[in-house]
Amino acid sequence: MLVLNNIEVKYQNVILVLRGVTIEVPDGQIVSLLGANGAGKSTTLKAISGMLYPEEGKVTDGSIEYNGIRIDRLRTKAIVDMGIVQIMEGRRTLEQLTAEENLMAGSLGRNLTRRELKKDLDKVYSYFPRLKDIRNQTAGYLSGGEQQQLVVGRGLMSQPKLMLLDEASLGLAPLLVKEIYNIIERLNKEEKISLLVVEQNARTGLQIADYGYVMENGRIVLDDTGPRLLENEDIKEFYLGLTHVGEKKSYRTVKHYKRRKRWLG
Repeated sequence: MLVLNNIEVKYQNVILVLRGVTIEVPDGQIVSLLGANGAGKSTTLKAISGMLYPEEGKVTDGSIEYNGIRIDRLRTKAIVDMGIVQIMEGRRTLEQLTAEENLMAGSLGRNLTRRELKKDLDKVYSYFPRLKDIRNQTAGYLSGGEQQQLVVGRGLMSQPKLMLLDEASLGLAPLLVKEIYNIIERLNKEEKISLLVVEQNARTGLQIADYGYVMENGRIVLDDTGPRLLENEDIKEFYLGLTHVGEKKSYRTVKHYKRRKRWLG
């Protein structure tokens, strides 16, 4: 469905952020993109969704194809119309609008009838019952978990075929993270939505993933199926903080990991 072929991304034609990144998202699958803060994960999603342009960034080499059509030169509106939606990091709600108005904003440009709009809202509420309870509340006053549900629900209103999810677990309690990712899995299975999920939380990202990629300093350094990456000794040590015997390591013990990563050869 989606292929990033050896892409390079620069900001202001000077700052090189992505270096030869190749990623594939097969139709109907969940793919996780893991890495530390500043590795280039969010830039990768913005390159796909066309959100680099407002930040003076651009794909300067390689190509991005969606269902065989090159999209790295298209603007965001055209990419959304093709069925790709990005859920931005940081729970970016329209703070002055109600929860339901936020959801309705996700359907702008689809020219829905009232009946069609109600049907789509009801579908979102079936996945996120809490949003129905708070639909008339101002989005800016909602809790972090409610706002995260809201932005995913708003993305769902655009009827995506591919959803780019950026750090959905950020700043949320473990129970809320589990609830949201359970819903993400349901969307994949029931709505047949493919997902590219960016996560710093390696365990969370890999537990739902069919396939995963690890990014360091703007390049892919490791890739495998989700289950195999969860069992990978390097992933356990450097991203889950576990030794080969399952004991937690202190930050002091692993802070020199960059010199020891076997995948960096």
